Amino acid sequence: MTTPQQFDAIVIGTGQAGKPLCTALAEAGMRTAIIERKDVGGTCINVGCTPTKTMVASARVAYLARRGPDYGVHTGDIRIDMERVRQRKRDIVKSFRDAGQTRIEQAANVELIFGEASFTGAKSLLVRLKDGGQRILTADKIFINAGARPSVPALDGLKSVPFLDSTSIMELDTVPEHLLVLGGGYVGLEFGQMFRRFGSRVTIVQSGGQLLNREDPDIAEEVAKILQQDGVEVLLNANANRVSQSDGSVRLEVQQQGHSTALAGSHLLVATGRVPNSDTLNLAAAGVQTGDRGFIKVNGRLEAMGGANGVYALGDIKGGPAFTHISYDDFRIIRTNLIEKGSATTDGRLVPYTVFIDPQLGRVGMTETEARAQKRNIRVAKLPMTSVARALEVDETRGFMKAIVDGETNQILGAAVLGIEGGEVMSALEIAMMGKLPYTALRDGVFAHPTLTESLNNLFMAMDSGK
Repeated sequence: MTTPQQFDAIVIGTGQAGKPLCTALAEAGMRTAIIERKDVGGTCINVGCTPTKTMVASARVAYLARRGPDYGVHTGDIRIDMERVRQRKRDIVKSFRDAGQTRIEQAANVELIFGEASFTGAKSLLVRLKDGGQRILTADKIFINAGARPSVPALDGLKSVPFLDSTSIMELDTVPEHLLVLGGGYVGLEFGQMFRRFGSRVTIVQSGGQLLNREDPDIAEEVAKILQQDGVEVLLNANANRVSQSDGSVRLEVQQQGHSTALAGSHLLVATGRVPNSDTLNLAAAGVQTGDRGFIKVNGRLEAMGGANGVYALGDIKGGPAFTHISYDDFRIIRTNLIEKGSATTDGRLVPYTVFIDPQLGRVGMTETEARAQKRNIRVAKLPMTSVARALEVDETRGFMKAIVDGETNQILGAAVLGIEGGEVMSALEIAMMGKLPYTALRDGVFAHPTLTESLNNLFMAMDSGK
C-alpha cells in the first residue's frame, strides 16, 4: 500500500493560475505540491498563446514582404520555410516553459510532481507518476487548474481521417496546399489567415450565419470582408455532414442553403471549441459538481460547488471565458482571499480579449447587441480606420473602432477595436472603464500625435457630431 503524504495545499496543473499560485502558497508558509501531467506552463505557453502568436508574427512578416511594393520596397520572391517557422516557435515555447519550470523547482516549500492526478476522496488524490509508480497525496486545500483541450465533434467519418487540431497544426513542416477549417471562431480565423499568408488556399466552414458568433454583426461582417480580401474563402450557414479521405485528399460534405457541396482539401483543421480536462479527475469522489459539458461549477470566490470546503477550480476548467489573463486573475482572487484575507470575487470583472487576426480585434465589456437586448439607453461611437491618421501613414486602414456609451452616465459600457494594434487601443478604453471615466475624458484628452490612441478623440467627437 502506498503511504499517503500530507501537504498543506495541492495544485493540479501548472497553467497560468497554478504556476504562480503554488509559489504564493509556499511563500505564505504552506507546504505545497503541484502536479503536472505533461509540460509546465499549461495551454498558453505550450499550445496556445505563445506558439500561435509566434507563428502569427511569421505570417505577418510574409504578408508585409508581399506588400513591399505598396511602400516602395521591392523584396523579390517570397518563400516560406515552415521548418524554420516551426523551430522558431519551438525555441520560444521551450524558453518560456523551461523558465517557468525552473522557478517552481527553485522555490522553497514546493514539490513539482509529474503525473496524472485523480481524486480518491474529498481531500485525497492518487497520482500516477509519469515515470511509473504512484503516490497518494492529501491536503486540506486542493486547487484544480487542469485546463481544457480541443474538442472533437461527432462528425461522420472524422475518426477515419487524419485531421488537425489547434495543437497538431503547429507541427506541420510544409505549407498545406488547401486547408479546410471547420469552425469560424477565434482559433479557426487565426490559423486560417495565418496559413493563407503562408501560401495555402484556405476555406473556412462556419455553421452559423456569421463568423465570431459572440460579436456584433457589423464586427463579424467586417472580419469576413478582411479575410476575403486576404484570399480566404468563407462559407456561412454551412453545416458539415460527413468527411472522408480519397486519393490523398480530404473531402468535406457541406450542406448550405439546401444544397450539398463536396469540398476537397489537402488538410482539415477542426476548430470547434474546447472541452475541459475534468474527465480523468474522478471528481465524483470529491463530490465536485460539473455542468453538462464537464466544466466545474464554482461560485464567485472560485470554490468548487458540491465539494468539501477547500476545493477550488481556476482557469479554463471552470468554464467561462478561456483566456490566460482570466486564469491569472483567478490566481489573484485566491491569493487575495486565502493569503491576504481579503474578499475578492469574479463578480462584475471586466473580460478583455484580443483576437490575433490581422488587423487585431480588441474587445472589452458589453456588445451593442447585448446592450440593446437589455433595453439600455445607449449611444454608439464608431470610426473607420480610414479616418485614423496613424493608420493612413502606415497604410493599415482596414477595420473600424466602436464604443458603447451609457446615454445617462456617459460611461463606456464596452468597446471593439478592429484595426491595427486593436488590442492596445482597446486597453486604453478599458482603463477608462476601470476608472469609470465619462467618454468625454477621452474625447477631450490630449494624446501624443501621431498615435493610434489619439484617434479616441475623433471616435467620440464623431458620436457627438452625429456623423
